[in-house]
Amino acid sequence: MKKSTAIVAILLLAVAVVFIFSRPRPPAVARGKTGAEQAAAVANALATASPQATAAIASNFAAPPQRIFYPAPSRPLVAPAGQPQPLEYTNLAPGIVLDSLRHAIRDYGSKFGGNPVGVNAEITRQLSGDNPQQVNFISPEAGMRLNDQGELVDPWGTPYFFHQLSGAEMEIRSAGPDKIMWTDDDLVTR
Repeated sequence: MKKSTAIVAILLLAVAVVFIFSRPRPPAVARGKTGAEQAAAVANALATASPQATAAIASNFAAPPQRIFYPAPSRPLVAPAGQPQPLEYTNLAPGIVLDSLRHAIRDYGSKFGGNPVGVNAEITRQLSGDNPQQVNFISPEAGMRLNDQGELVDPWGTPYFFHQLSGAEMEIRSAGPDKIMWTDDDLVTR
C-alpha cells in the first residue's frame, strides 16, 4: 500500500511540474514609457537641438563602414607612471560628482519629458537654463564645474562625454585621473 501511495504521489508531482512549465506565460509588463512615448520624447528633444548635435546623434546610429581605418593615437593610451593627477576643480569624490550630474540629467528628463541632447556644451546650456522653463539644474556645490568653453568637466578638468542611449537613458563618461578617455580608470554612469 505504501509503495502504491508513493508512486501516485510521484506521478502527481510529475504532472504538476509538467503543467506548471508548459503553461503559456503572460507577456512581461513594460516599465516606464511606451515605445511611442519614448519616440515622441526623442523627436521633441531633436527638434530643439542644433544641426551639429543632430548630425552627431544620427552618426551614432549610422551603419558602420565596410573598412575601418584607425589613425595612430597622438599620445600613449597608457597612463604615465607615478601618482594620479590631483583633483583640480573640487574636493568631492569623483563618483559623487558624477552621480550628482546623473541626477541633474534625470531631473531635466523628468521635467521636460526627455534628456537634453547635443554635444557637451549644448547639454550644459540646456542644463544651465537654456530650456523652456529656464530652470538651472547645475549645482556648483555638488561639484559640477564648467570650463571656459562652457562644457561640464570632471574633477580633473576633462570634459564629460555624453552618449544618448535612448530618449530616457544617457551614459556619462569621465576620463578619470589619467585624463585620457576610454582607458581603464574612466568613470561611467547611466
